[in-house]
Amino acid sequence: MLVVGAPLAQAADAPLGPPAAHGAVVLVYHRFGDSRYPSTNIRMDQFRAHLRELEQPRYHVLPVPEIIARLRNGPPLPDHTVGITVDDAYRTIYTEAWPLLKAARLPFTIFVATRAVDRGYDDLMNWGQLRELVASGLVTLGDHSVTHPHMIELGRAEAREEIEESRRRIQQETAQRPTLFAYPYGEYSFVLRKLVQELGFQAAFGQQSGVIGPGADRFTLPRFAMDEHYGAIDRFRLAINALPLPVKDVIPNDMPISRQDNPPLFGFTVGAGVESLEGLACYVSGQPKLVLKHIGPRRVEGRPVQPFPPGRSRINCTLPGPDGRWRWFGAQFYLPGS
Repeated sequence: MLVVGAPLAQAADAPLGPPAAHGAVVLVYHRFGDSRYPSTNIRMDQFRAHLRELEQPRYHVLPVPEIIARLRNGPPLPDHTVGITVDDAYRTIYTEAWPLLKAARLPFTIFVATRAVDRGYDDLMNWGQLRELVASGLVTLGDHSVTHPHMIELGRAEAREEIEESRRRIQQETAQRPTLFAYPYGEYSFVLRKLVQELGFQAAFGQQSGVIGPGADRFTLPRFAMDEHYGAIDRFRLAINALPLPVKDVIPNDMPISRQDNPPLFGFTVGAGVESLEGLACYVSGQPKLVLKHIGPRRVEGRPVQPFPPGRSRINCTLPGPDGRWRWFGAQFYLPGS
């Protein structure tokens, strides 16, 4: 099992910087117009509303590889920078989303789990369709493993094979070598994160909510997930206008947690650039709001009132920011045994 190691939100050997203070918001979708799966689907009326909002002049939708490159080395990103990603290469990307994204000339990245594509499943895109999208110049492909497993429960050798084989298949079929990785289910550990870095990727994404800001670890980057339940236009506007909540010294120091320390003590220190913590609130998935104890002027800690169930759990923290916008930091946790 790939577990434990170093800070969840930061790792000193691979930070992004020096980015503009507002950072970038990256979105993740899965299915489009497929109401059989509401937890991973966005309704088409919701998606059209998202695109109308993104076409407003204040937003800057950039290719995700460009966002990463500019956050690392400049030039600074404009305020309201947004990136679009889609996981799993479902066919509705091609049949429903692609015509709208193409008409709007909005770039996006698809993270491909290759075995399902290789086997020609009916609800997945095929390699010909993926090649067509790549040829448009609007679409980049990222690595999402071969079989879409819970990778933090794999050994290092098996995890490495999942990553290298999927990257090989994508390059073989499309001539595009992925530089970005998305952890299946958004699940990572410090050891898995180090493996992705060692394999030469430029960045990797989870599915915890948040904004990519100064000092962010580029191998555990956040994304706002969009689905039927969280895809209303008001929530969408809240997300794409969010600002980074810079944090450090996060505990727990890795995504996997043990049954012996469940619920875990959660805490962080707010970094520079935030003058006041007034209004800071943290919300635990499926539980009451976290009661935060302020330890000094910049650090907060709290423990959820109930143990986390097996599988994934999340804590989202928000803080009022300037101009009616919200600063946002999210953390995801994984309890083995699901």
